[in-house]
Amino acid sequence: MRFILGLFLMIWAPLSVMGQEENNQLKANSTYKIGIIIGSTRPNKIGGQVSEWIFQQVQETPNVQFTLIDLEKWNLPLFNEPGMPMNGPATYTHAYTKKWSQEIASYDGYIFVTPQYNCGYPASLKNAIDYLYVEWKEKPAIIVSYGYQDGGKKAATQLTQVLECFKMKLTTTMPAIGLVHTMLDEKKKLKNLSEDFKPHRESILKAVNELVENLKSFHKD
Repeated sequence: MRFILGLFLMIWAPLSVMGQEENNQLKANSTYKIGIIIGSTRPNKIGGQVSEWIFQQVQETPNVQFTLIDLEKWNLPLFNEPGMPMNGPATYTHAYTKKWSQEIASYDGYIFVTPQYNCGYPASLKNAIDYLYVEWKEKPAIIVSYGYQDGGKKAATQLTQVLECFKMKLTTTMPAIGLVHTMLDEKKKLKNLSEDFKPHRESILKAVNELVENLKSFHKD
């Protein structure tokens, strides 16, 4: 009996390791889903244009599918769940919370696109983040900020502190897109993104490459 058991373990153990390695390899080579989160809900925001431009720049990234997530369309009320998000989806009571949870949980990583308002990031983005916990936890992400003067770096710094509480794996490269008033038309919309944002394309692609590497590491763990 001991001989048979030993023989079984000798055969099973290598196969088990091989199966796990194969599974990890499949995950590493699979198509990743990345949500590009438009952080502002202001009707006159340019965040949609900025996010769409990012979306267009990264389309050729191998094995990655990008989706725009517009918080204005989600229209989440101020957080009003009776339980703590840390306790997980089973405790959610509102239909919109459950729907938001399912949406965010479906992505492997995120690109947070945030403006800088009054030296900080929007309340709408903080609220959307605070609705959930396990759905964000430890996932890879990029922060892309935009704004006048410093390209929204103050907002990015504050958002970094929040996302680190979720133990999210942030890229070292954090693109900061500087704005000047001459970029806007009479309707306060960006009029020539292809030229005005061209200097930021390299940092966007660099950050996405880092994100992909973080995704591979995340799925191997």
